[in-house]
Amino acid sequence: MDAAEFRRRGKEMVDFVADYLENIEHRRVYPDVEPGYLRSMIPSEAPLEPESYEDVLKDVDRVIMPGITHWQSPHFHAYFPSASSYPALLADMLCGGLGCIGFTWAASPACTELETVMLDWLGKMLQLPEDFLAGTKGQGGGVIQGTASEATLMALLAARCKAVKCVHESDPQRSEADIISKLIAYTSEEAHSSVERAGLIGGVGIRMVATDEHFSVRAETLEKMVAEDKAAGFIPFFFCATLGTTPSCAFDKITELGPLCNAENIWMHIDAAYAGSSFICPEFRPLLDGVEFADSFNFNPHKWLLVNFDCSAMWVKKRTDLIGAFKLDPVYLKYDNQESGMFRSLKLWFVFRMYGQSGLQAYIRKHVELAKVFETMVKKDKRFEICAEVVLGLVCFRLKGSDELNEALLKEMTHLGRIHLVPCKLRGRFVLRFAVCGRTTELRHVQEAWTHITELSSELLLKKRNEA
Repeated sequence: MDAAEFRRRGKEMVDFVADYLENIEHRRVYPDVEPGYLRSMIPSEAPLEPESYEDVLKDVDRVIMPGITHWQSPHFHAYFPSASSYPALLADMLCGGLGCIGFTWAASPACTELETVMLDWLGKMLQLPEDFLAGTKGQGGGVIQGTASEATLMALLAARCKAVKCVHESDPQRSEADIISKLIAYTSEEAHSSVERAGLIGGVGIRMVATDEHFSVRAETLEKMVAEDKAAGFIPFFFCATLGTTPSCAFDKITELGPLCNAENIWMHIDAAYAGSSFICPEFRPLLDGVEFADSFNFNPHKWLLVNFDCSAMWVKKRTDLIGAFKLDPVYLKYDNQESGMFRSLKLWFVFRMYGQSGLQAYIRKHVELAKVFETMVKKDKRFEICAEVVLGLVCFRLKGSDELNEALLKEMTHLGRIHLVPCKLRGRFVLRFAVCGRTTELRHVQEAWTHITELSSELLLKKRNEA
């Protein structure tokens, strides 16, 4: 493909993507395929000779589209949002075209500097303490990671490195392996599984902290566990707090937990993967109160801030803690300025400028309002119950009755493919999650979803009565 054909095909691809997004609500949101469907539809080996672009594009429709779960559909209500917007898509095109790899400042200065400035922009939108910003007298700063899971791992490894150094200062003869074997990290029993995986990768023990009636970790519970572990000879060193848990969007009480962690010299990392975007709205910013006690903080603009995957924003109070834990530079990477950055920041730059803070706030408020509408509809139907407080864009609900009944309801929804939800377990009960996800989701889509759910529920309940 030469430049002339690239120009032509590129314009065609923009039209293809625009047509797809404009008409996405008419597609079945969840695919009707079986595992392994794709292998039989394409050759078992790569072609020896080049094939035409036309043939490749035909196979996108024939092979790929039947197996796509349409995350951008207004009928998609599973997991959490996977953000997308036209400005972000254009920025991604530019990023791919420039092809920069910013592993150091010298490798591509604009990569590093734009990322630093965009994380400061975003930090100010969130009203983060100045300690977390790079463009101040503080020692902190932001960096873009691929995912919140990656950010949690980076924070845990940095905390582990810091803890080992701290013990060595008082006991130089103690081996690193012995110190690490005594390290203990903590997180909520409601936390994302990636926190536990970070512990496995980091080779440290993770203890799950029980939550209160609102699925939140409280300081009293953590304090007791820390005291027990210290008495047993362990070294508490890391706590991952969650603001907006995956099952129910619950919030750990970081205003209580932060002072405890500071007093015990425990690194507190805050994972706000989904909920973090909402903190740009003044009415939701109090949910972040207590961040001043944290050592690191992270959320995913690629979830709810109209910046497509991957773009996970992470801040640290002392960037030397993060840089020092992973600093190992061969001579060919040694430069006067050792900072680095990738061009994922272009997506932030485009979106922030073309939506403005007011446009992004309006988008988040709309999703929260739609979730409240859905919550109201659930409450009006006495056959259903709300299972967790609705704070942002997630509603946890279920049919009153057995887990098997709710499992059957979800199975039928998935089979029909008109809307897509996923479940969670809260206090051992099978619960349905309804998340407002799509950029184009409107009130009518939420109403249609509820009508679909209630119709299927009526059929299931009637069938159950007949069987009885």
